[in-house]
Amino acid sequence: MKHDGIFVITGGSRGIGAAIARHAATVHPVVILYKNDADAAEKLVDAIESREGRAWAIRADVGNEASILDAFRQIDNLGRIEVLVNNAGVTGGISRLADLRSEDLSDVFRVNVLGAFIAAREAVRRMSRARGGNGGVIINMSSGASVLGAPNVWVHYAATKGAIDTMTVGLSKELAPEGIRVNAIRPGVIDTELHQQRTREALDRFTSTIPMGRMGTADEVAEAVLWLASPAASYVTGCLMDVRGGL
Repeated sequence: MKHDGIFVITGGSRGIGAAIARHAATVHPVVILYKNDADAAEKLVDAIESREGRAWAIRADVGNEASILDAFRQIDNLGRIEVLVNNAGVTGGISRLADLRSEDLSDVFRVNVLGAFIAAREAVRRMSRARGGNGGVIINMSSGASVLGAPNVWVHYAATKGAIDTMTVGLSKELAPEGIRVNAIRPGVIDTELHQQRTREALDRFTSTIPMGRMGTADEVAEAVLWLASPAASYVTGCLMDVRGGL
């Protein structure tokens, strides 16, 4: 069944975000927020519209509050937000703590944590029944790293995703009375550009530890997101859903 409410995806121009946009466009009008790759974002919009979906691409730096606010003002001119997927994120680069630069640490928290909070805040201001909205759904993109810790690679990144897990649980309880469900997806090793930062040897070694014996796909993550956003999950909130092949 088609919905009129807009489905917003931050970091939506490629990888998992693009897969979510393609799947969501079968049931919602979609807004793709992107930071740099305008060409990829516009091609994705064209692909969605070629399949009779509705989509818009809006440039937004999720690490900048003013940019987020401007994006939401543009979305207000398009319609009512029904779903927000906080997907935008950066890793801060592969590094052990002893070698981590403070500017990289600051950047990963600014985008992954502060940006997610600001975007969620703006969505809540529009969705909340206590503020005249119709309710809605927020889905945060966490990571299996929040559970595993990502030692020697991304402890800093893992820490931001631990913050996202806590945010999800807390907001789910805070917002349930206002008609907003809040859940998170924790992907494992997914075949996207993010994991291409690792050497082939390191990636193969890590993949061998996955009980299902392979990397996941962006489409598999998108299917989980779409289920959480759908009426089929109407009694699901505060869920931290692992999509990581049993790892």
